Amino acid sequence: MTHRLGAILLFYKPFFLWSMAINVLIVIFNPYILPSIITKLLLTFFVWFLVRETNIKRKLIFYKNLGISTWRLFSTLFVIDVAITISFLMLMKAFI
Repeated sequence: MTHRLGAILLFYKPFFLWSMAINVLIVIFNPYILPSIITKLLLTFFVWFLVRETNIKRKLIFYKNLGISTWRLFSTLFVIDVAITISFLMLMKAFI
């Protein structure tokens, strides 16, 4: 279980900076939780589509060998990203 979570976090690592940049834009333009979750859901679908349609698809073989399906990988990424986004929004609302 911890190896799988570590592998999922390894997959999330390149997307983290982009996610934080989007979090900053969300705080600037629309700092509400529901629109930010919908935005993150749409962006997760976009990343899934990007991975599925490009050569990055070969990276998914590593995760499938670990027993992580594509559905589980991206749904876990979404949950992690939403948790980070909500934490970031709450933190910014407390200080702004």
